[in-house]
Amino acid sequence: MKRTHLPLNGLRVFDAAARHLSFTKAADELAVTPAAVGQQIRALEDMLGVVLFRRTPKGLELTPEADKGLDALRAGFLQFEESVRAMQSGQTSNSLTIAAPRDFTAKWLTARLAKYGTSNPDLQFTLISSDGEIDFTEANLDLAIRLTEGPGEHEGVRLGAGAFVRVGGPEGGATTPISWPGCPVADGSAALRLGDAGLAIDAAAIGLGEAVVPLLLAASDLDAGRIRAIDNSREHALAYWLVAPLPQWRQKKVKALVEALIG
Repeated sequence: MKRTHLPLNGLRVFDAAARHLSFTKAADELAVTPAAVGQQIRALEDMLGVVLFRRTPKGLELTPEADKGLDALRAGFLQFEESVRAMQSGQTSNSLTIAAPRDFTAKWLTARLAKYGTSNPDLQFTLISSDGEIDFTEANLDLAIRLTEGPGEHEGVRLGAGAFVRVGGPEGGATTPISWPGCPVADGSAALRLGDAGLAIDAAAIGLGEAVVPLLLAASDLDAGRIRAIDNSREHALAYWLVAPLPQWRQKKVKALVEALIG
């Protein structure tokens, strides 16, 4: 069934003018000119084919036709407000769904979510493993974390500078190159090929070889002495980015989480 096009702006002006029985007072409420109110009312009358107001010696008054539809109109506006509140309720919900690479979740994200959760005990996190593009709507995502050169089509912020470092075992070990998908200096002759940078860090930690990995991902293991840096870190275009489409990015709960993660 085809829905009738509703002149919502004109109806809003009509509601204000009907409450005040004055175009001037309606204009003050709506922050427009009295002439603009009159123009909207005339356009609405032309569309509906009815007269809404009459001028009398005592001032402006509603016609019977206008009065007959006013209660239903105001009830409709209340339903619109309820609808908007319902759609916005997710912004203040206690659930956040985040997509991130498995190794990033294990090496960096979970510890920070746990810390953030201590000051927000009602929060619930759902974590989805993802290394590439993901449909935010289909997955009902609030936020995603990607190793990429920028936010792409979404809104985003970078988590620190893009930097990579070569790491090995804390007491030496094999110098065998370790590769992983997406490694910016992948060695085609690498004897050890693993599924992600996190596994490469773990392999280096037990002396199986050397791996070039994101410094952000390796930082906690370096600080703990579990691995050692073989050379200085090098800047790179690849970095971890927090990204989301604009509607999700504007949500209060997402803004608060992003601020906590980059702080």
